[in-house]
Amino acid sequence: MARGLSGWLAARAVQAMATLAVVLILLFVLMRIAPGDPLGRLASDRPITPAETAALRARYGLDRPIAAQFASYVQGAVRGDFGTSIEYGRPVGALIAERLPATFLLGGVVLLVNFTVGIWLGALQATNRGTLLDRLLTAVSLAGHAVPSFWLGLVLAWLVGVRWRLLPAAGMQNPLLDPDAGLAARTADLLAHLALPALTLCVVSLAGTMRYQRRAMIEVLRFPYIATARAKGVPESQVLHRHAWRNALFPVLTLFGLWLPILVTGAVFVESVFAWPGLGLLAADAVGARDYPLLMGTAALAAGLVILGGIVTDLAYAMLDPRVRAAA
Repeated sequence: MARGLSGWLAARAVQAMATLAVVLILLFVLMRIAPGDPLGRLASDRPITPAETAALRARYGLDRPIAAQFASYVQGAVRGDFGTSIEYGRPVGALIAERLPATFLLGGVVLLVNFTVGIWLGALQATNRGTLLDRLLTAVSLAGHAVPSFWLGLVLAWLVGVRWRLLPAAGMQNPLLDPDAGLAARTADLLAHLALPALTLCVVSLAGTMRYQRRAMIEVLRFPYIATARAKGVPESQVLHRHAWRNALFPVLTLFGLWLPILVTGAVFVESVFAWPGLGLLAADAVGARDYPLLMGTAALAAGLVILGGIVTDLAYAMLDPRVRAAA
């Protein structure tokens, strides 16, 4: 079984690399053929002569054929060099490294809440199917699923941050905070700025997890082995946890693989609304400026994490289901 699992992992790794290569090629080509000039933003700041424009195009490799540009990009990426941002004039890797902590913090909190509270609420709905509690939670989850994240973020920022002034509406820290403030004060300030963007993403993401978990749990509770366990006198708590909830986790694991990229990209709209200095805001700036190197860096990171999420999901399936391990 160990050899089978290692062979499966090797095959998935090869498949992942091939998928990532195709994604990078598509992203690279689509960015180049899309209308617009990445140097247009620079020209809007001050007049640029044709000689300066030609020098800039040569500096960023924009005067070369697309195939040559892509080959140069791949060679640099293998060495850890993802190019220089046109908008910021700095290495893409350094810009991404600066924004990662903020996005990891926001995305990590959202994933933690989503796959603890969301799973618990979905299971609670299933075990109380048809009751007032189930109908109430269903209505809440449907509303959360239907609300666009950017709209909810704008409402919360205006209502809670601007009108009521209960929480900061933008940024990651208070610029007027005393530099000599202690750890407790800095942590409290950080959590206050984190509250609204995290709440916005949690409301939107919890809805899907709750509904997936509820449906999966209801289906599992109909299986004959659940009735057999209850007939044998197994306590209801053990029936729900050991026999039902564990098997109902499989559909939710797929959601985890899809939501894993939020650790890197965050949510572009939410980070833009709250000016949260993460990769989502950086990607939005790159789109607006048509910054090819920066766009490729953030998009490649997101694509890689989507692929990694699929592998992690399959591994989790193998850990939870002995039949999958035996097949591997």
